Amino acid sequence: MTPPPPVVLFVVKMKTTINKRRWTWQREVLLRLLREARGHLDADELYRKAREICPHIGLSTVYRNLRLFRDLGLIKELQLGEGHTHYEFVRGGEHQHFLCRRCGRVIEFSSLSLKRLREELELKHGVKVEGVELRFEGLCRDCLKERGDDARQGPSRKDR
Repeated sequence: MTPPPPVVLFVVKMKTTINKRRWTWQREVLLRLLREARGHLDADELYRKAREICPHIGLSTVYRNLRLFRDLGLIKELQLGEGHTHYEFVRGGEHQHFLCRRCGRVIEFSSLSLKRLREELELKHGVKVEGVELRFEGLCRDCLKERGDDARQGPSRKDR
């Protein structure tokens, strides 16, 4: 099997193993696709994209590497209300998600209030928060316009 065109190894340049597992070009391709994704990928989407580069990659390889990447803290698993898991590459800052229940749009956001709440919890209870999972659901701006509502007015009478 001939490897795909060279890709830039962006995780660990000099190591050939991670957690006693060989670092393969298939792993590199999968991680690169996750890192460069615009949005959140599920396993099937990742598999389809990977097959464009590695035609012989198997779906089981994709799932096995998603577990590895999650365990290494390179990606985060998300439940976005579709009955299956989505994945995103972990970037520096922590963020949360808003999910539109009508069109499925996902909006990422961060909040100083949530950061302060986390710090307050750690100080008050002497704990170390290692992750936060918070997802808001509702209607996005476009869906509100289609429905004739304005988010700045608060909930419509029928929603109260």
